[in-house]
Amino acid sequence: MKKLIIIALIATVAVAFFALGGHQHLTFAGLKSGLDEVALWRQESPWLVLGGFFVAYVLVTAASLPGAAIMTLAAGALFGLLWGTVLVSFASSIGATLAFLSARYVFGDTVQQRFGDRLKAINQGIERDGAFYLFTLRLIPAFPFFVINLAMGLTPMRAVTFYAVSQLGMFAGTVVYVNAGTQLGQLESASGILSPELILSFALLGIFPWIAKAIVAFFRRRKAYRGWQKPKQFDRNMVVIGAGAGGLVSAYIAAAVKAEVTLVEAHKMGGDCLNYGCVPSKALIKSAKLAHQMRHAERYGLEAAEPSVSFKAIMDRVQSVIRDIEPHDSVERYEELGVDVQQGYATLVDPWTVEIAKEDGETQRLTTRSIVIAAGASPFVPPLPGLEEVGYVTSDTLWERFAALEAPPRRLLILGGGPIGCELSQAFARLGSEVIQVEMGERLMAREDAEVSELVEHELSGEGVRVLTGHKALRCEVEGDEKRLIVEVDGREEAIAFDELLCAVGRAPRLTGYGLEALGIETDRTVVTNEYLETLYPNIFAAGDVAGPYQFTHTAAHQAWYAAVNALFGSFKKFKVDYSVIPWTTFVDPEVARVGLSEQEAIEQGVAFEVTRYELDDLDRAIAESDTKGFVKVLTPPGKDRILGATIVGAHAGELLAEFVFAMRWGLGLNKILSTIHTYPTLAEANKFAAGQWKQAHKPEGVLRCLARYHQWRRGGA
Repeated sequence: MKKLIIIALIATVAVAFFALGGHQHLTFAGLKSGLDEVALWRQESPWLVLGGFFVAYVLVTAASLPGAAIMTLAAGALFGLLWGTVLVSFASSIGATLAFLSARYVFGDTVQQRFGDRLKAINQGIERDGAFYLFTLRLIPAFPFFVINLAMGLTPMRAVTFYAVSQLGMFAGTVVYVNAGTQLGQLESASGILSPELILSFALLGIFPWIAKAIVAFFRRRKAYRGWQKPKQFDRNMVVIGAGAGGLVSAYIAAAVKAEVTLVEAHKMGGDCLNYGCVPSKALIKSAKLAHQMRHAERYGLEAAEPSVSFKAIMDRVQSVIRDIEPHDSVERYEELGVDVQQGYATLVDPWTVEIAKEDGETQRLTTRSIVIAAGASPFVPPLPGLEEVGYVTSDTLWERFAALEAPPRRLLILGGGPIGCELSQAFARLGSEVIQVEMGERLMAREDAEVSELVEHELSGEGVRVLTGHKALRCEVEGDEKRLIVEVDGREEAIAFDELLCAVGRAPRLTGYGLEALGIETDRTVVTNEYLETLYPNIFAAGDVAGPYQFTHTAAHQAWYAAVNALFGSFKKFKVDYSVIPWTTFVDPEVARVGLSEQEAIEQGVAFEVTRYELDDLDRAIAESDTKGFVKVLTPPGKDRILGATIVGAHAGELLAEFVFAMRWGLGLNKILSTIHTYPTLAEANKFAAGQWKQAHKPEGVLRCLARYHQWRRGGA
């Protein structure tokens, strides 16, 4: 009701303005013809005319009515340069702020709820640099100010900031127009104020803040580099520290554009993903899945059989898979591409110098224009008392530790209920281990929706994993020959016996050992960077796990493009890293894949949404393959087909997700997916059928009723 009252008041002012002929008076001709009469009123009642003019100016501006420029001229003609400038300066800022507040109150919540995800980047930009951009726009009076007032009201900018910046930014234009008003008799039209010379002056004035920003950035760089001596020439255009996904892509891009680049790796090319993470775990998961299918072969009309598991042979296969993929990330391949690959430990000596300590004891110093830090992450080991005494493995070390085992660990305790913990719990259970999975939180995979967590826990429990959520690990101890983990649950302590303990509670970026501290580069769980992936020093960048906020191989490669391009070409153009569409997959069975918002995230962020859901037990290909567990779930704004997020649970969910990732990246809605031909019978049809579910829920009932009557008429023989 309050919003309706405000809308009614603004509408009343607008109607009265036009009904009383205000639009005729607030023209250049109307101003010149009526100025003498108003001047007489001013002589008789100066304060009344002054106050009335002030109120009228505020109302015209607040209601976004045409005529503010003419009123500014009138202020100069009636009150002179000084008083006219003071009057207009405050009246215009107050009126603009009222328009700003009205737009926010009436439309702000609605706009943010309906378009919050699209406006997220804009909102962040306004919070960070909004005052600067508003000031720039205010310096150019040719730009329609009422548009600025209304648009800014829909952003999170503070009203006091809007008023202060408007008051300051509009001052120069106000002086020009008021001064022109003092010479009103010499003007033939309002356009005479904005001569080509004056327009150029305002354009330069509008550009000035950008020049000022560049100057500020220059002095910030001077401050950052104070105390360091920049080399006069450089050995390299870029040095990359770390040969994981982020480092490999950065070096590849640099070599592709013919830059001189050195890639430094202290251990194995390919980083964690190739040697300890993505590749070996997926190889293990495949072997485990085949063992599971053999046990349940009756689902496919075959006789079930207990597989004879040679764990050593499985681990040998894992290493064979790694060796087969190694050439993609090898020293030889990158040297052929033009990258200088150095095996050794890199240390930042100064912002332009990297020292490489090689395995043979030699050291090499390279000066470089830019540096990309892509040092990756390592498993986080919780500070549990007694952990070192009982021994443990991580997702990195288990491959070497378990390589010689003929059988999988009999009792394997996995600490952690995230993606890594869940993947390995299921794999080892399928290979014959008695798996106990301990998670401190109330559910597994807490980043996903509750129904996804429940489905994953149900599957793991059904395959023999003992899932213990809400159990807080306190300490480890040895009782005789038995290793035990002591946990707290419901206020009491319990002991869990195990043979091997796998820590899978997350990964921590590698922030020490290569000179960040000596250079004063700030770290806060990750290396602190700006939106261009620059650190404290604009020529030193970070990418991948070490930079966050995501710890995925594909996001490391994504960031690497921005880091490399900004490092090599940032003097001409810099690109802000885009995190708007980030997908991920957890390779449990059935797989869990997601992009964009989940239901719980949409609720937490206050984003209005509706859910479209398609169950895989209705899909022909899934039925044919006896893989009917799971669903496709899509979030869209109410009544619209734009995709806010998609979650897929099912066989090959990671592959199926790609269509939604593509659609979100390029702004395609469910209608576009529905109108795309999908091969029959494939799992990918699930995406089309989910889009069809949305269409069915939003069918135009009125149109369909008209069509029914039309067809009835046609049946009548007409």
